[in-house]
Amino acid sequence: MPPAEADIIEIPPIGPVRGTVRVPGSKSHTNRSLVIAALSDGGSRLDGALLAADTISMIEGLRSLGFRVEPDETAGAIVVEGRGGVIPARGASIDARDAGTVMRFLPAVVALGEGKFTIDGSARMRERPVGDLVEGLRSLGVDAVASGPGGCPPVVVRASGLAGGTARVSAATSSQFASALLLAAPCAKSPVTIELEGEVVSRPFIELTLDLMRNFGAEVESESPNVFRVAAPRPYRAGAHRIEGDATAASYFWAAAAVTGGRVEVANVGTRSHQGDARFVDVLEKMGCRVERSEEAITASGPEVLRGGEFDLNKMPDVAQTLAVAALFADSPVTITNIANLRVKECDRLSALAAELPKLGGRVEERPDGITVTPPEGGRSGLHGGRIVTYNDHRMAMSFAVAGLAIPGVVIENPGCVSKTYPRFFDDFARLAGG
Repeated sequence: MPPAEADIIEIPPIGPVRGTVRVPGSKSHTNRSLVIAALSDGGSRLDGALLAADTISMIEGLRSLGFRVEPDETAGAIVVEGRGGVIPARGASIDARDAGTVMRFLPAVVALGEGKFTIDGSARMRERPVGDLVEGLRSLGVDAVASGPGGCPPVVVRASGLAGGTARVSAATSSQFASALLLAAPCAKSPVTIELEGEVVSRPFIELTLDLMRNFGAEVESESPNVFRVAAPRPYRAGAHRIEGDATAASYFWAAAAVTGGRVEVANVGTRSHQGDARFVDVLEKMGCRVERSEEAITASGPEVLRGGEFDLNKMPDVAQTLAVAALFADSPVTITNIANLRVKECDRLSALAAELPKLGGRVEERPDGITVTPPEGGRSGLHGGRIVTYNDHRMAMSFAVAGLAIPGVVIENPGCVSKTYPRFFDDFARLAGG
């Protein structure tokens, strides 16, 4: 793969991709574990942790709260000195930048402390609503407000400890609001009940949160899918924990096999994964791919022609862009449903896909909660290159890179945006593609 210019990279088409890749640690797993470790009763070591823009923002946010957090990039580990549910700083200003997990998780964390805390972010973050989280905090008696227009950041919390009680929170826009309350709950002054209201998006991320909490010693009971009772005060137990490989990152390599008719093994995402996006291979299987699964690894092999179909990605919306790009190579339209929350991600991902996929020859029907991608008449012969705008969205860059493996002339603008979650993506992609 040729070196990138400062603002573009062209992906050269190749034959079937074959090989093995190890993806970085899961961002979702890393940032949840960082929060839990900071609230634990001593020192924890997180092995295999992701060190990228989003996790660095979390590290810096926790340091602003007075926690000692020491990353070791060489060892791929992070050491965190927990304070047993105590927030050392009495007030702080935190810059979440573009990291949604920082913007959503830390308002709940600082509610455990004492003083005034402000959590703000980038211009795009100030357009992403957090009103549901604020309402959940307020239902627990927390003095919290989203001071931006339309319930958007910055969030200001005047904290005096988290008393406990019952929190009601909507998870219809983001499951991270529920995860935020769950993460803080074991350190409240009394038990916490969290009730989810309305439809729940990205439920596997809530399940991931619960799994990690229990791994660190939290006691959580679930009497129904939408009601959780958390024992408190019961700070997490410190210890050594290993971070899973990132299943969303893995999706680009499985898709590379799918569109080129190749075979790719992701060696550190297997059936043990707690991430919902690991089920992306189930979708590829329905489209005609052969999938081999073990506890530690999953391998996808592409068919001669991918099949179209309709897929509800509510439980794994972050792979919608990967699927939309793979849909260009199907033998019939691919419809992706129940993903309205993509409109409040790093960009409006549905509108971005509708704008960029036609540049490569596909037709797109955009709906409020999904899209249909129709391949060109004549199949692959109707596809052509184009210059792809990424909207500073790492997932736009990585998903459209997949198309470049099978279409000449695909140019990705702002490839550096992948540093948000996968700084070495294009290096790993080039090695898999044979240079």
